[in-house]
Amino acid sequence: MGFAEDHLIPLVDEGLGNSAYLVDLGDGRALAVDASRDLRALREATERRGLTVAYAADTHLHADFLSGALQLSADDGATVLASAVGRRAFTHRGLSDGDLVDLGGLTLRSLATPGHTDEHVSFLLLDGRRELGVFTGGSLIVGSAARTDLLGADRAEELARAQYRSLHRLAALPDATFVWPTHGAGSFCSAPPGTERTTTIGAQKRSNPLLGAPDEDTFVRRLLDSLGSYPAYFDRLGEANRRGPAVLRTEPGLPALTVTEARRLIGQGAQLVDVRPIADFAAGHIPGALSNPLRDQFATWLGWLLPDDTPLVFVTAPGQDLTELTWQALKIGYERLAGHLPMTAWAADGGEQQRVELIGADDIAEGRPVLDIRQDAERAAGHLPGAVGIELGDVAARADDVPAGAVVHCGHGERAMTAASLLQRAGHKDLAVLAGGPGDWAKATGRTLEEGA
Repeated sequence: MGFAEDHLIPLVDEGLGNSAYLVDLGDGRALAVDASRDLRALREATERRGLTVAYAADTHLHADFLSGALQLSADDGATVLASAVGRRAFTHRGLSDGDLVDLGGLTLRSLATPGHTDEHVSFLLLDGRRELGVFTGGSLIVGSAARTDLLGADRAEELARAQYRSLHRLAALPDATFVWPTHGAGSFCSAPPGTERTTTIGAQKRSNPLLGAPDEDTFVRRLLDSLGSYPAYFDRLGEANRRGPAVLRTEPGLPALTVTEARRLIGQGAQLVDVRPIADFAAGHIPGALSNPLRDQFATWLGWLLPDDTPLVFVTAPGQDLTELTWQALKIGYERLAGHLPMTAWAADGGEQQRVELIGADDIAEGRPVLDIRQDAERAAGHLPGAVGIELGDVAARADDVPAGAVVHCGHGERAMTAASLLQRAGHKDLAVLAGGPGDWAKATGRTLEEGA
């Protein structure tokens, strides 16, 4: 077949910062690469084009989402393609370096590219002998390479050296070869900020600072120095993907709970997750609830802050998208979704409520302590003078280090409200959350942000 640009359909998950890909093979069949368990966007694309997924390829054992490959196998009869080194515990076609898969007109070649993980492979898409593009997963990505510490800090340097060799192997492809990475901007698997999610080999040879490193040691130092923290759930999903996620036989739903049912579940240890906007949470919320507003980044913070083996009760506002809420939880392995409780029902029943002060940038009193809960790299780029810096993922463990009566802030307010809810759980009172970020404070006060740690 002649491969046209519209035969490749990127499917971007803005919240996780990832891209899956659907390749129209031209005969009613398709190849899916690094598809998430949340297959809604992929299904829209296949239905629009009248496609059946014949092959579901995974570049590596994903740490940041559950793979949808097994679901595609169950639903469409897709052949799962993955590295033989990964020892997946379910039926799949295990590929070794150089193996070819005849897609019917196009060919897929497996390239061993360890580094991000041990078993990582890239998939080179060929039209005859012509290299069309390469699905690089977490190997070569736009402007960088994915992190190498997910298998433990003690192996980070070893895998960074493997990543060096993998990137240079990919860089030997023709300059015109498209690069289709999985990880992109916003991914905690380490991608620099930016809007581009695909690239070419030639462009990366010219602009990627890791490919521009003069030697392996410099490459390793640059890569390891760029690594920040990552969500706690990353430590368990790789193994979950090796075993294989459960196949969903019916469309998942989220039942409404009565106040009585919710109280019973809370008494049995269920976690309360308030998914309403921050202004609603500030005005009144159930004591002990974690604020995690439903938005693109919802799954990241759910997986960072709560265990996956405890029932979850979601506190909701009228009109919120319960289907979106359910899929965000399921795609990162949260199965124990007890249901949702409308906050209006709790209020009507006279349930106890707590509040958090929500303030503007010009309302921070001189001398009031400030807690900056952004990632360290964000804070270093510009923070309020004198602010205490504790990343959101560490707030619960370091609640005693937070000054009493602090103003909590992030970039916009959502993460700050999450931190405030954790601090309330730990006994903090008189907290306030900044509705905005450091830039708003600088504009309101005319003062300059500090840079550095």
